[in-house]
Amino acid sequence: MKRNMTLLIGAILFAGLPLAAQENTPKVQLELGYSYARFSPSVPQSPSRSLNGGSGAFTYVFNRWWGIKADLAGYGSQTAFTTFPPSPGLPNGGTVRTSGNLFTYMFGPEITYRTKRFTPFAEVLLGGAHSSVFANLFTASGMTGGNGPSQNSFALATGGGFDIYVTKSIAIRPAQLDYLMTRFTNPFTGTNNQNNFRYQAGIVFTFGGR
Repeated sequence: MKRNMTLLIGAILFAGLPLAAQENTPKVQLELGYSYARFSPSVPQSPSRSLNGGSGAFTYVFNRWWGIKADLAGYGSQTAFTTFPPSPGLPNGGTVRTSGNLFTYMFGPEITYRTKRFTPFAEVLLGGAHSSVFANLFTASGMTGGNGPSQNSFALATGGGFDIYVTKSIAIRPAQLDYLMTRFTNPFTGTNNQNNFRYQAGIVFTFGGR
């Protein structure tokens, strides 16, 4: 009798483990934080540049395994670099100082493995990007300046990260790492693909948990 009771209690506890793992499965999730992108122009004379900004995302959660995510991020940067002849647009070489911005808006599935304290996730997001640039060109003939063309392009992000819950409805996201591809038109190269890196970190709020 005692052995049977022990087995029964063990079975009840074992059956309750999946429920405990789902305690932090919300209905919606809001993410706010810092976003960094290492943007790699497809022009050989233009070096990669660091973009700093902020991001926000909204996820509708279907179950503990997946949801649909809307991801928005905005960046700004200022940089200077020297080109040497022959360079597109600067046949005699010169110094280029530019400031610009990048905004991405993407949507797609997020795959998760939710536990009570820890949630790793992976995502594939598709959408668009918008960028505009202002440049001052210091050349041997003097200084010129102007607004570069604003562009809209296709954008894709794929990667993942993890959240650590500090309460039932608040989690810290120490790291999210993504490959970020944009397709801004570039008349100086044979490719329009820019292969970029994105890092995000911040805080996650969950609502309607069960």
